[in-house]
Amino acid sequence: MFGWEFPPHIAGGLGTACYGMTKGLAANGVEVLFVMPSASGDEDQSAVRIINASDVPVDTVSTTVDEFLGKVQFVHIGSNMVPYVDPQDFTTMVEEERRRQVKDFRIQYGQKYKFSGKYGSNLMEEVARYAMVGATIALQHRDEIDVIHAHDWLTYLAGIGAKQLTGKPLVVHVHATSFDRASDDRIDTRVYDLEKKGMEAADRVIAVSDLTRNIVINKYGISPDKVVTVHNAVDFSGRENLNVERGVRDKVVTFLGRVTYQKGPEYFIEAAAKVLKRCPHVRFVMAGNGDMLNRCIRHVARLGISDRFHFTGFLRGQEVQKMFALSDVYVMPSISEPFGISPLEAMQTYVPSVISKQSGCAEVLKYALKVDFWDVDAMSDAIYGLLNYPAIAALASRCGHDEVNALKWTNAASKIRKVYESVIK
Repeated sequence: MFGWEFPPHIAGGLGTACYGMTKGLAANGVEVLFVMPSASGDEDQSAVRIINASDVPVDTVSTTVDEFLGKVQFVHIGSNMVPYVDPQDFTTMVEEERRRQVKDFRIQYGQKYKFSGKYGSNLMEEVARYAMVGATIALQHRDEIDVIHAHDWLTYLAGIGAKQLTGKPLVVHVHATSFDRASDDRIDTRVYDLEKKGMEAADRVIAVSDLTRNIVINKYGISPDKVVTVHNAVDFSGRENLNVERGVRDKVVTFLGRVTYQKGPEYFIEAAAKVLKRCPHVRFVMAGNGDMLNRCIRHVARLGISDRFHFTGFLRGQEVQKMFALSDVYVMPSISEPFGISPLEAMQTYVPSVISKQSGCAEVLKYALKVDFWDVDAMSDAIYGLLNYPAIAALASRCGHDEVNALKWTNAASKIRKVYESVIK
């Protein structure tokens, strides 16, 4: 299994999903070798064996570099792509890049590459190098693996390389697409191309929701026959019920996630302003970080609700649990959310939740209140209702808790195991 992150060091939901999934697979009798770019050594390996790509020299792939680069037909993607050149110049550039690749690779052949494992400016270069190292690792373990499973576009090249060198079937897992991260006319075409390449090379594609499955089929042209929906779950082991002392009497409404376009933070702010006009004794919290944070702070100031609004920055681990323990209502107003694990985490701690209809988890949650992300009137009504009508809040809290506890990773992993069995010849 190729992943990019694994708890406790995570930047989003991908690492959390991989952790729950590997534990669920272990319970279903599946042994997982989990390859990640940069392991810290403090990961929980009770249900999984972690291979740190930064520890593996690229030296067992083939006898010559040219043979390796010929077998694994991926393009080394630099972050300094030049978009405006004529076809002749572009062909020359590609050939020069290929020659440089071979030369550089010869120099580094047999050496290790230290991955950051982050999402920095050289991400594309790390993705390409990870493919080289990933292919090496797959070849080293060829006799003990039955299936290759690659998570998200960051690892698809590694999955393709591993499949080409070992002949083992490839399953790619789509946790999000380019169309979830940006509007149609602003997607990163380099990422889209990698996603499409991975989906086309795969023997099966797992989507985290029917919403995502439809995007894979309609926007990437993948045959419906090979795209399977397996909804995410939540791993609640090791959680403790926290008793947190409140410093205020006000009710607390929380947004927790990346402060970026996809997550709809500005709709949350607009809804907050409408709620505050009807009941002033409420505090709103935006927990997270992202490219829209400064814009959101200015938006709150413009609406004149800064005294009722709190920005916490990025929260992790127990800080997240404390935030849920302090919350009376949780809101996920995502514009496009392939699944969305945070409402499940909130509901597991008895916090009533409002989610957008444009989220994958809306397909499996009956006891979360659902609104269109753009309908800030409906969103503010839902928040107001949960704050001011105790019977509604109690029903959502009690039934929501029971509902998400039934969404177990062992059940999701059982479906994933069936996907594996379907591709093993």
